[in-house]
Amino acid sequence: MLPEIGPAGQATLKRAHVLVIGTGGLAAPALQYLVGAGIGSLSLVDGDRVSLSNLHRQTLFREDDLGRAKVDVAAQTLRGLNSDVQIRPLCTSLNPQNAPELIENADIVLDCADGFAVSYTLSDICHDRGVPLISASVLGAVGYVGGFCGAAPSLRAVFPDLPDRAATCATAGVMGPVVGMIGAAQAQMVLGVLLGQSPSPLGQILSFDMNTLRNSGFRFDTAPEPVADFTFISADQITQADFVIELRGTDEAPIQVAPHAQRQSLSQMRSINPTPDTGQRAVLACRSGLRAWQAATHLRSYWNGEIQLIAMGDTPPPTKEEK
Repeated sequence: MLPEIGPAGQATLKRAHVLVIGTGGLAAPALQYLVGAGIGSLSLVDGDRVSLSNLHRQTLFREDDLGRAKVDVAAQTLRGLNSDVQIRPLCTSLNPQNAPELIENADIVLDCADGFAVSYTLSDICHDRGVPLISASVLGAVGYVGGFCGAAPSLRAVFPDLPDRAATCATAGVMGPVVGMIGAAQAQMVLGVLLGQSPSPLGQILSFDMNTLRNSGFRFDTAPEPVADFTFISADQITQADFVIELRGTDEAPIQVAPHAQRQSLSQMRSINPTPDTGQRAVLACRSGLRAWQAATHLRSYWNGEIQLIAMGDTPPPTKEEK
């Protein structure tokens, strides 16, 4: 019934394929509104399982779903909302190795993950391929949503540097309603991009601070595109010829990222100044990617070779057989 959409716009939505990374708190409202709007197909990517501490914001799930794969529960719920939508659940984590193939057939990518390594990986690939990316982040009662890549600058153009600490919803806490607000805004921006809204959601940041009950926004259409000096790779992409530094301690990672890696803390690296050989690729690994980024910044101050980063994520607890 909306004149700016009409039958032609509805047909456009039905032809669209949206790739959604993460099926947690941000995705809960976003997915329901996209399915309700008649998006033709959705690919859901998430290797996590439903846990009790997430239920205050991950409203696609119930207590009876604890322990189940999030993508499976989300797909089941969404199919019940609109059986005409094709939904493909992929119970895997996005990483630099599988991301290019996943993005290849997407009309637009929705970043609902809780980690900047995923967001930068998505942005780098989407920018190279001209695929729009709607990315968001929330901590506490503060967050933002933005339209990147496609016809707009990338995430790096707006956020060229990482924060001083790697806080996540799991480590810092988050208000469920704020996550819901920003997830809903993500869905609206996806629809706006697909329908050719003017002004475009691409090149726009919306921010919300529910501690002060204020929201703001700005456009970044002309933001200069920086050189992506440090990019993320997967551990499987390490070669024997690489100069590898494992920044996690033995208590954090008993098994290091590669057998030939040197184990050094960030402070040790800053005092020792390890130097790869000429022509070697430096690979720096940690849990979230933050220490790797900081180590790469230090290494760049005295060495000009290729540097790649690895975010290993949380190491799962050992099973009873492994203890």
